[in-house]
Amino acid sequence: MTSTSRRTFWILAITLLLTLGVMVLLASLAPLEKDLGAKVRVVYFHGAWVWAGKAAFGLAAISGLLGLLRLRGDWPAWSLALGRAGLTFWLTYLPMSLWVMQLNWGGLFLDEPRWRIPFAFGVAGLLLQIALAIFNSPWLTGLGNLAFGVALWMVLGGLQNILHPDSPIFSSDSNRIQLFFIGLVGLALLAGALITLLWRRAGKKPG
Repeated sequence: MTSTSRRTFWILAITLLLTLGVMVLLASLAPLEKDLGAKVRVVYFHGAWVWAGKAAFGLAAISGLLGLLRLRGDWPAWSLALGRAGLTFWLTYLPMSLWVMQLNWGGLFLDEPRWRIPFAFGVAGLLLQIALAIFNSPWLTGLGNLAFGVALWMVLGGLQNILHPDSPIFSSDSNRIQLFFIGLVGLALLAGALITLLWRRAGKKPG
């Protein structure tokens, strides 16, 4: 790794850590909710994290499609980096979900579709990214991330809830709650962009 590459890596890594720190700070300052009280702040962070993961998987699917269409650009490599970024969010979101359950429901309800199905996608996504790294094929990368991203968005969009509320943020009458959440989503997307760039750099061949 050259000195320029090391400097770029550390700039990205430090910016990512600062972004995550601002996210935590913003969540800690977010307005309370009458039923959940201070616990809602964890819900804010959790929700923003989920949306960033979904966005990364969606962009990985789009990049994969562009690669399959043989359009100009290094689309398979970006699809791979975005898929790995999405998986990074997803594998950290799952234990966060257990924490949110414990805080707000007083226990773990693992048969909740909003946990069970995302967990299955987390396992499938991990196996997919391992397979894509092993085979190292641009065509398979594009096809795999396209299929996974489409399936994730379609299945999650049609999930039925048991204990999980439909939209705890946007069903609120508080504009402040919604604005804080939108701010957290924006920061999570910025973190996703930085994570993608780090994965992109990790996937580049030296020389």
